[in-house]
Amino acid sequence: MGFSAEWLGLREPADMAARDATLMAQAAVLAGPDPVVLDLGCGTGSTLRTLGPHLPDNARWHLVDNDPALLERAATEAPGRATVHQLDLRDLEGLPLDGVTLVTASALLDLMPADWIAALATRLADAGVPFYAALSYDGIMTWDPALPRDADVTRAFNDHQRGDKGLGPALGPDAAVTATQIFRDAGFDVHTGQSPWRIGPDQAPLHRALVQGIAEAASETGLSVATDWGRSRIAMAGDSRCLIGHHDMLALPPGTA
Repeated sequence: MGFSAEWLGLREPADMAARDATLMAQAAVLAGPDPVVLDLGCGTGSTLRTLGPHLPDNARWHLVDNDPALLERAATEAPGRATVHQLDLRDLEGLPLDGVTLVTASALLDLMPADWIAALATRLADAGVPFYAALSYDGIMTWDPALPRDADVTRAFNDHQRGDKGLGPALGPDAAVTATQIFRDAGFDVHTGQSPWRIGPDQAPLHRALVQGIAEAASETGLSVATDWGRSRIAMAGDSRCLIGHHDMLALPPGTA
């Protein structure tokens, strides 16, 4: 499980525009007057750049990833206020939760299996820490103009997303619903919101990279038409639009007012 800095940079503006503004504002309030934020799978620091402006200037960050190159870039976002941790996310007991007032994750839960999310919910319930998870892919894709194979490619891509990303079979498009139920079962008060990408002709580089990734993943499931679909969609990127569904979640631990 890993992503290039180039892809993360391409998607960041779409991520920023898509987040549910109400949930993000509530997450910032929950972080408290002296925020200490632990960001899981931080990449180059997109969550810090997005949520940071909503937090007090004294906010401190613990940035967790297993990619040292991405961590090096993320550390430059808040000099003196960000500590990086190169950790395998399988090691939930190793998370530096002491003093943390909010745990965050972006575009992560759909890569994880249900038992990992359940273990995280238990860990955070025991610590009494709220959890803000944004941009979990929900399986919905719509394209304008449409092509005859759009639905076939979406189904194949969604099947691919449920494959093992290194920690067991991922939830993929089922992540938002399943994670919500897992955290509720763990006693959290869970609030959700939609955060779809809306990509237009002015975002053609992102559109092309997205289509290329979707076509490659769908091809790996055995869908032979995915490659031709990808070529057609890439050629149309400057004149078409797409919506890629995501969900955000804010989970308040038991006893939180």
